[in-house]
Amino acid sequence: MKRALIAIALIALASPASSEDITDLGQLLDQFGWDLAATEIKTEKLADGFYVLFGAGGNIAVSIGEDGVLVVDDQFPELIPKVNAAIEALGGGPIDFAINTHWHFDHAQGNLALGPAGTYLVAHSHSRLMMRQGGLVNLVAARYQQAPYPADALPTITYDGRMQFHYNGGQIDLVHDGPAHTAGDTAVFFREHNAVHLGDVFNNSGYPFIDADSGGEIDGMIAFCQAALDELEPGAIVIPGHGAVADAATLECYIAMLTTVRARISALIDEGKTLEEVIAAKPTADFDERYGPVEDSLGFLDRVYTSLSKKK
Repeated sequence: MKRALIAIALIALASPASSEDITDLGQLLDQFGWDLAATEIKTEKLADGFYVLFGAGGNIAVSIGEDGVLVVDDQFPELIPKVNAAIEALGGGPIDFAINTHWHFDHAQGNLALGPAGTYLVAHSHSRLMMRQGGLVNLVAARYQQAPYPADALPTITYDGRMQFHYNGGQIDLVHDGPAHTAGDTAVFFREHNAVHLGDVFNNSGYPFIDADSGGEIDGMIAFCQAALDELEPGAIVIPGHGAVADAATLECYIAMLTTVRARISALIDEGKTLEEVIAAKPTADFDERYGPVEDSLGFLDRVYTSLSKKK
């Protein structure tokens, strides 16, 4: 399976597409190589009462303690029974709170199961708006029309800039530092553990997807990651939307890559280069060994070019 297929990030509130252009969810999952029935949930312990679960879709952070269970992101409804079983094996009970880092289905579709079960759903206000409206999922290589979420799967707790939880003996901060991967991203800081879950603003499995059609932008990605890095203490744990759990040094290298590629593409745009000419110039060539062939990404160069062109 190509690394880009792990690097999902999606959704554009774009103009309607013809039915011939649309990929349904089953076809999309097949393209990603995700068989939800066969998916196993794997657990990584980061600290006492603090874990990451890996399955199909975005990484799930889990806090378990005397107050209950809080998770960050929730993958797909078909996987929630397996997620619940994994949490039970760790000593936890039902999920009390689920924070969505953004509205894309591989991170928030589990709301369809958790909401009706009584879990409190939490997100940035713009992410709730996008979940309520639905829209066209534009993956550059494929397009998927996501239906609006029903009322019982929508976040009932939202915020705009910052909010705090005091939960399981620690402080959990939700921070929105402006448009980045989407217009409604949330960084979730677990202060007790010196850890942050960045959702798809930070992808550790390849080049990221920038959802330029629903408010995402390369400048915002850089600023959001740098703001998160500035809030971390030495030795921090950094949980990406996809890929292995990382550290602050890995995030710093990621920021440097984004900054360098952004500068190169901006200069090419200033020279009047088309998207095709930008791609042919190979502005990521010296990073491909680390992040994989850019051709395998979900339109990384396309999305950087698009987001920068909007500002020219």
